[in-house]
Amino acid sequence: MRTQQYIELEERYGAHNYHPLDIVITRGEGVWLTDIEGRRYLDCLASYSAVNQGHCHPKILQAFTEQARKLTLTSRAFRNDQLPLLYKDLHDLTGYDMTLPMNSGGEAVETAIKAVRKWGYTIKGIPENKAEIICAEGNFHGRTTTIISFSTDEQYRFGFGPYTPGFPIVRYGDIEDLRSKINRNTAAFLVEPIQGEAGIIVPPEGYLHEAARLCKENNVLFVADEIQSGLGRSGKLFAFEYEHIRPDVVIIGKALGGGFYPISAVLSDRDVLGVFQPGDHGSTFGGNPLAAATARAALRVIVEENLVQRSSELGSYFMEKLRTIRSSHLKQVRGRGLWIGLVLDEPARPYCEALKNRGMLCKETHECVIRIAPPLVITKDEIDWAFEQIKSVLTSITTNTGNVAAEKELVWQN
Repeated sequence: MRTQQYIELEERYGAHNYHPLDIVITRGEGVWLTDIEGRRYLDCLASYSAVNQGHCHPKILQAFTEQARKLTLTSRAFRNDQLPLLYKDLHDLTGYDMTLPMNSGGEAVETAIKAVRKWGYTIKGIPENKAEIICAEGNFHGRTTTIISFSTDEQYRFGFGPYTPGFPIVRYGDIEDLRSKINRNTAAFLVEPIQGEAGIIVPPEGYLHEAARLCKENNVLFVADEIQSGLGRSGKLFAFEYEHIRPDVVIIGKALGGGFYPISAVLSDRDVLGVFQPGDHGSTFGGNPLAAATARAALRVIVEENLVQRSSELGSYFMEKLRTIRSSHLKQVRGRGLWIGLVLDEPARPYCEALKNRGMLCKETHECVIRIAPPLVITKDEIDWAFEQIKSVLTSITTNTGNVAAEKELVWQN
């Protein structure tokens, strides 16, 4: 089958809840993807940070296949020999007492919401059904009905009401707005240390540190959503480390599965996750042995291959080069580590289409931002090549018509 045939099948039989670039990928290795026509592309999205370790990493593949041959699922009705080892690995890596594993990032956020609400009622003493969790404007924590209730993006909300109450909204980066919203019924402040879907927005220096101090002062839990930003993406193991804080709760996912298997988790100390009793919460697949073995290998790769340090060093290198581009449409280059937003003054989609035609894959976010987030195993030579493609596309535009998308397929990396 040819590319257009696959696209037609997907359009005919699949729900149209995504707007993908029209490319049909069949293989991946490291930072490179190959489509069904045999063309190779440099992946600069990394499945929204789910493949920080690169596509089909051999060490994760080995752990995945070995475990798949032995045991994949027992449910949590029984114990397995991989989950306790994952718990220990996460404790040793992060310092948190306890882990509660789930599958998707959205499930982990829902789990954190339940944990901090129950903590609010049973430990803090908030009156029944009065607990509030403060969230930030521009947030993206998932797409469940509860989570979209505290989204400020109308598209994520339209048609899905009624909405779940109990989530006051504050301006991201505005510490005084946060201060004004905290009250005796506030159980937690849920925040992305760097906002990803909003366009790789880094908060003002000191904001997270002061927010954590305010939370501690008012007996409010500070909850960091590190699903995209964590596990090396931002140039630190966790993005909150830039502010030298220790959140009460950390939510992780995506790269925890190394691109092989969906696994997410909530990390916290015993005084928070200890509020759960048998039957309070669960998941048939959460913490299954295949997921646990895969996650353990994914974490080992991050540590053994120094991917956090690579992200920091190569991210700085990449951003420094990108800031040399002179284009009337490029307004800002921002980010941390290998998580970069190119802010344009017009829609970014045509630029992403043009980059695809030059053998580089990335995706627009919030209409006018090109998100650059390659697997952390990318090399400096590959960054240099990507830079040349970006520079060529950004400097080839002379009008606001987006005619860059009409570029011919010029450059393919082999």
